Amino acid sequence: MLKFRLTAMLLIVVSIMLVGCGSDPTAAPAAPAAPAAKAAPAATAVPAAPTGPTLEQYAAEHAGGVGAIYVGDLNQLVGPAATVDQGDFDGNVPLSALENHIWVYESDFYKKALKKANLTNPTPLTSEGVSIQIQHACINRALGPCKVLDSTLTPALEARTNGQLTFVVSSFPELGLAGPDTLSLVANGTLESATIYAGYVSGEMPPIEIQNLWGLYDSLEQEFKANELIVDDIEAIVLAETGGVVMNHHLFSGNDQYFFCKDKVESLDDFKGKKTRSHSAALSDWIEGMGASAQFVAFSEVYTALERGILDCGVTGADASHGQRWYEVTDYMIGPLISWPFVNNVINANKWNSIPEDLQRILIEEAAKSELEALRIGSIQNEMGLIKNQKAGLEFIPFSPAMAEQSLNGAVMERVVPNWVKRVGSGTHPVITDIFNPKIGPLVGLKIEADGSVTKTK
Repeated sequence: MLKFRLTAMLLIVVSIMLVGCGSDPTAAPAAPAAPAAKAAPAATAVPAAPTGPTLEQYAAEHAGGVGAIYVGDLNQLVGPAATVDQGDFDGNVPLSALENHIWVYESDFYKKALKKANLTNPTPLTSEGVSIQIQHACINRALGPCKVLDSTLTPALEARTNGQLTFVVSSFPELGLAGPDTLSLVANGTLESATIYAGYVSGEMPPIEIQNLWGLYDSLEQEFKANELIVDDIEAIVLAETGGVVMNHHLFSGNDQYFFCKDKVESLDDFKGKKTRSHSAALSDWIEGMGASAQFVAFSEVYTALERGILDCGVTGADASHGQRWYEVTDYMIGPLISWPFVNNVINANKWNSIPEDLQRILIEEAAKSELEALRIGSIQNEMGLIKNQKAGLEFIPFSPAMAEQSLNGAVMERVVPNWVKRVGSGTHPVITDIFNPKIGPLVGLKIEADGSVTKTK
């Protein structure tokens, strides 16, 4: 009996001690404790291994449609675009168009965008409970850069951030903007984000018009190579003026410039005196250099101006004109002036600084993917504009040999380039000595002299 009492008392004491230590003797045994986390290894010169797939694996997983990338196999880029009007008549990007633009996908320009997309090591989402909207103003919903942003960046960004960061696309016509003041509007925050087209803002910033010296290039490949050489310079000019952040660059595909006219224009005499829409100072110089009369008219107003006879001809990219149905108010398309420029999509500095760092990085990565998609569909868009307008009933008239000769030796050398030099200030301006002459000049065989004159180098 005494032994029982001693045993009972011992159990009571042990129980009191266990309760005092926070344990419940009636509870189920606890699971073994997890091992303590190890400290992160010290940083070394060797970069961390990617957390995602290799580029080759990513390319294979995303082949055949929107988001496809080139890592050595053009066939993986073949497939539907995000919307039917961004592809061929069936809404596809065909292999033949990609093969015609192989120099795009093998370029450093493409590789830089691929690197910026960070596909093998994407930024993890750490923000919670954030709600930020970016209002973006693009030129016109009928134009390629606007379509790509709206159909690819907008849904991808919302999905990847769980709706915490949304990108809402509007357009200049919807906002009552003409375009020439977009640099200052982004700088002062009136616009949170906007597409900056050099032709529109050259009055405010003449050096940026180096992108749009009409008649300068003889092929899309030549202009693409020029863009590749100056893209960082143009970005620096835009940033110096806006103080913002360049989200991405979009090459303006389907942008060869055609003259959409009511009357047939087969010679310089036919072109003489024609009231022709222009959208930049350099284009006005080219038009005047060909003997026509340049008139600046906002893109959204050209249809009515052609319909009422205020204009004899309108000029824009073939794809853009088709989107605005200029084929309903004209009968001929003449040209083209080779054109594949890029636009900068810029975010206001204060808006950018209001975005958490992880969301900033995700935005840049998704914007780079959008840029890659623009290059994928650019292959077919560069071919479809002419085909669509011909199918709509327009007669295509190529520039005559005399018009082509006047374009280079008359319009370009005597008006387009010299007048741009005057707007810049002089032939010794850095945009000429540091950018045009060493980078573009050797490609096109021209040099701008200190006095502003233009000489041939080949």
